[in-house]
Amino acid sequence: MPEWCEEGGALKRELEFADFAQAFAAVTRIAEIAERLDHHPDIEISYNRVVLRCTSHDVGRKVTARDHRLATEIDAMLLESVDG
Repeated sequence: MPEWCEEGGALKRELEFADFAQAFAAVTRIAEIAERLDHHPDIEISYNRVVLRCTSHDVGRKVTARDHRLATEIDAMLLESVDG
């Protein structure tokens, strides 16, 4: 996952959108994925920028397979929204 990097015990990805509305819409879709997987990323929104951090708090803030699965599903959603 070249767009993700490991930083501070989390997988991190920064996204940039055209405006706040697009950033917020993406976060809404990410929240739906997180609810379905029952694994929730830390999310920061600053106008058109979104920073995601996926970590497993229940095992001491370490990156686990659950974090990689969430990141993969987020990437698929982002690709789908660009292609679709």
